[in-house]
Amino acid sequence: MDSLRRRALVLNRLEEAGSRGRRAPWFRQNTEYTEILCEMKKSYEIDMCDGPLLSKILLFSVPLMMSGILQLLFNAADIIVVGRFAGSSALAAVGSTSSLINLLINVFVGLSVGVNVLVAKYYGGQREKDMSETVHTAVLTSLLSGLFLVILGGIAARPLLHLMGTPDDVLPLAALYLKIYFIGMPATLTYNFGAAILRAVGDTRRPLYFLLFAGAVNVVLNLVFVIGFSMGVAGVATATVVSECISAVLIVRCLAGSDSAYRLCREKLHLTESKVKLIMKIGLPAGFQGAIFSVSNVLIQSSINSFGSIAMAGSTASANVEGFVYNAMNAVYQTALSFTSQNYGAGNMKRVTKILLYCLGLVVMVGIVMGGGAVLLGPKLLQIYSSDPEVISYGMMRMRIINGSYFLCGIMDTMVGGLRGLGYSVIPMLVSLTGACLFRVVWIFSVFAMHRTLTTLYISYPVSWIITFTAHIICYIVIRKRLAARRKPRD
Repeated sequence: MDSLRRRALVLNRLEEAGSRGRRAPWFRQNTEYTEILCEMKKSYEIDMCDGPLLSKILLFSVPLMMSGILQLLFNAADIIVVGRFAGSSALAAVGSTSSLINLLINVFVGLSVGVNVLVAKYYGGQREKDMSETVHTAVLTSLLSGLFLVILGGIAARPLLHLMGTPDDVLPLAALYLKIYFIGMPATLTYNFGAAILRAVGDTRRPLYFLLFAGAVNVVLNLVFVIGFSMGVAGVATATVVSECISAVLIVRCLAGSDSAYRLCREKLHLTESKVKLIMKIGLPAGFQGAIFSVSNVLIQSSINSFGSIAMAGSTASANVEGFVYNAMNAVYQTALSFTSQNYGAGNMKRVTKILLYCLGLVVMVGIVMGGGAVLLGPKLLQIYSSDPEVISYGMMRMRIINGSYFLCGIMDTMVGGLRGLGYSVIPMLVSLTGACLFRVVWIFSVFAMHRTLTTLYISYPVSWIITFTAHIICYIVIRKRLAARRKPRD
């Protein structure tokens, strides 16, 4: 009997037993039922340590790509609703907070990288006690970090926005948006940490489903609050908080309903000191890297601003298109991270090498196809954001250079995923900050200072990517030789 017929038989018998108001002894005694039920519960998980690699990498990464793209589309919907129905001041208020939000939460979201690496490593190594401790420590850490951000957002929102030079006519609305937005931080971080746990065991589909549902609710509530109740920026922020709470509840219920070692139990929620240290060791460098990147991007943006509003508009439009390409490539980074962690935990180093090669090949293909497609369709894509021919011209200038070479950034990030999957997080952070951030700052004050053109500024991106991924490759080879010399599959 094939698997589908077996499943159907079991489910029919389950329904019959339920209609009788009891579970028949057959269900307690029949091992086939138990096996099939277990198989169905684990159908979302991907076995990363055995079987064909390429198909599993694709099965894992595609839902991640879709999640990233959907998130961007939902964010775009927020901007469109507030811009069309709440006015330009409200639009400016929402837009002015994005860099500050990224700066404040990047450190804490980076901790989820540490959770992903540890859970995947323990899952691959079948270390159930360690995995359970990591899961419960991670969830509690996300809640405490979220509460800290609620307090920080409430106290520091207005001063920080003022420090950023937010115009006085926008400042009150921006501060209001930020304060409401940060109320949802416990839910935001809980979802991110929970999704990291599921990714670590090979499940990328259910986080996608949760995001799709919560995002749809967000769009509907945007329309209700902004158009129906004329709440403006408060309505957009409230809709975001509600949708984040929904996604957090769904992810927690998913973890609580699991029958695996990553099952979440309320009575087991506590901070295990050793796990906190390991999460911090791996996750904090990733978080700080993201935060420092945000700071360096502010400097680059200030250089773009010096060319006037038209150039700024063109760069902004192009950057929005770039976001879709980046998120697709970032899914491959997440794939390399999870697959490497599990197989490293299982002591399968030959498979670790294959994972990196497959992921590098995939990210190059994604970057070339999507980045090249964006360049070819550039004028039409940019027309979504502006009909001004000058804006489109400036946007294409950036798009040809950055999107045309974006696969280099994908290679850089995938190498980082491979290194972090092996438990090394500080080294890739230092290399990325030196090769990307510091290099771009030096470029601005040297090459760009001598040749003040946008082309000169944008060229700093592909040059920095080449330098950085070359350094990452060297680091990876050295680390692999060091691990081979130890001849120990586990730390």
